[in-house]
Amino acid sequence: MYLLYFILVIGLCCVMMSSSVTKQMKEHIPFFEDFCKGIKAGNTCENLVGYSAVYRVCFGMACFFFVFCLLTLKVNNSKGCRAYIHNGFWFFKFLLLGAMCSGAFFIPDQETFLNAWRYVGVVGSFIFIGIQLLLIVEFAHKWNKNWNAGTDSNKLWYAFLSLATLIMYSIAVGGLVLMAVFYTQNDGCTDNKILLGVHGGLCLLISLAAISPCVQSRKHRFLLSRRPHSGLLQSGLISCYVTYLTFSALTSKPEKIVQDEHGKNITICAPDFSQGLHKDENMVTWLGTFLLIVCISYSCLTSTTRSSSDALQRRYGAPELEVARCCFCFGPDGEDTEEQQNVKKGPRVIYDEKKGTVYSYSYFHFVFLLASLYVMMTLTSWFHYENATIETFFTGSWSNFWVKMASCWMCVILYLWTLVAPLCCPSRQFSV
Repeated sequence: MYLLYFILVIGLCCVMMSSSVTKQMKEHIPFFEDFCKGIKAGNTCENLVGYSAVYRVCFGMACFFFVFCLLTLKVNNSKGCRAYIHNGFWFFKFLLLGAMCSGAFFIPDQETFLNAWRYVGVVGSFIFIGIQLLLIVEFAHKWNKNWNAGTDSNKLWYAFLSLATLIMYSIAVGGLVLMAVFYTQNDGCTDNKILLGVHGGLCLLISLAAISPCVQSRKHRFLLSRRPHSGLLQSGLISCYVTYLTFSALTSKPEKIVQDEHGKNITICAPDFSQGLHKDENMVTWLGTFLLIVCISYSCLTSTTRSSSDALQRRYGAPELEVARCCFCFGPDGEDTEEQQNVKKGPRVIYDEKKGTVYSYSYFHFVFLLASLYVMMTLTSWFHYENATIETFFTGSWSNFWVKMASCWMCVILYLWTLVAPLCCPSRQFSV
């Protein structure tokens, strides 16, 4: 239900950022201008569209999740009144969310509010990105740890490890090669060449760091294992993610248009087939928006699971208790306890919250709060907000480009830190 509310507000923000939807409403809704004047939204409801309207609506949604974040702080069981509020009263919550989003339009001194709220949005968005990057790095280490646990009893896991590592490095190298073919030219495109060279070097750096003797010996000391080849699986996954972010950043760059010898405008430093992708701009826009909503929603839900919360708080199970499995991300959490296995009848219950909450209610709302800020900044093109519309969202902007570049570099730094942290702080125990 919280996700449904979140998606509804995102959909409303997309409509507010769409110039084509506003135009259709003017043409097909009777008495549209009279209605806009009646609610004091301007002659053509200009106060209800554009980046400022998205800022206000997302402010209301962020306040909604912030209130529930405070309300559910330190809730340890599902029997208390605060837990009942979290798990019920959906109609009244919907009214509260609508009231908060509407009330944001009546905040005085709108210009000061929008400028201040923009910086809050930037900070919250980068925290949200940081959480996702942390979970990706932790996922890589968890994958390696789980599959390596199976090599003691079954040598076939070595083949799985080798195959997965080979596939990921093939994807990373192949992706960089394809980008070098389609996004560079013999003459020019120097920035793209430098970018691909730097990111290729970063992939090589993290791979060498993962298998370096000093890192391996330190890993062995804390993990009590003898696996000198461990590390390439994680670095392969991070290299794939770096390649993806590089491709996403290159596609987010504004098009570079020059004139050829015949005086015709052509796009350089981009694949030729990109021109055909814009034949149906509405389809591209709304399909891309749908995928954006799906990805953000998935990130919110996966960030609030118990395993993700444990990873961010550095709580891990003992390595000797690790059981290798192909679908390790579902982990032993989905297995029945001994008591449950003795019950032959009745429904199969995994999480009933009989003794305590399965996940942190307060952290759940905190993640959705950060996601609200991330959606706000993404839909309004970060720092290029004045002329931003949903129709031009996928044409590229320098703000989106540099945000993705920063995310890429942050991911590499986080992964390198997990490798060198045991060397820098030998008195502390690390589980990576």
